[in-house]
Amino acid sequence: MTKVLVVDDDFMVAKLHSRYVSATDGFTVVGVAHSGVEALHAVQRLSPDLVLLDVYLPDMDGIGVLRELRAAEERDPQRAAVDVLFITAARDAEIVRAALRAGALHYLIKPFNQAALQEQLRHVAALRARLEGLDEARQEDVDQIFGARPPGSRELPKGLAAHTAELVERTLRAHPDGLSASECARAGSLSRVSARRYLEYFADTGRAQVTLKYGRTGRPERRYRWVG
Repeated sequence: MTKVLVVDDDFMVAKLHSRYVSATDGFTVVGVAHSGVEALHAVQRLSPDLVLLDVYLPDMDGIGVLRELRAAEERDPQRAAVDVLFITAARDAEIVRAALRAGALHYLIKPFNQAALQEQLRHVAALRARLEGLDEARQEDVDQIFGARPPGSRELPKGLAAHTAELVERTLRAHPDGLSASECARAGSLSRVSARRYLEYFADTGRAQVTLKYGRTGRPERRYRWVG
């Protein structure tokens, strides 16, 4: 489980984000903080893997909190490093640049829905798993780790439902060798037409890879593999 600390000065927002995190497979909320000082103490006390950090806090801004965390890690090599995902209404480009330079994994702008945050959390999990599984990085590994991150605020096209998209995603993740639209439909108890629409959506947005399987006659079969 990835342990998460939620940091937001608004108690209701912190509660909402905690609920989103708790509803995501593989993630658990270990604490909530409502100020920068609380966040720094909570990180030291709870050793979370990930901090969801707001920029606007009553005593110091989130960029300052992240810099303090990185400085503490520099001072104590035995201290576990923590990843930080900003979740904030701050849209100023200089703040975004500062977050990136300070070492944030990503930056999600409020308001957003549950699916947007969960997508970012799954991206964090994929990055952590990829890094933990590497002894020596190839260039393609580095390119994947430092490559483009999911936009987070992406909305599903009209006619597609979030719960069905999540079902198709889970089905693809459960079959790492790939599936055809017919196989996905059977595994997810969907119609072939519906499964194909969601699979093509994932392919168009770069989260599924399409390969063609040629038979003796007819059109080649399109097979889909989740790449995240």
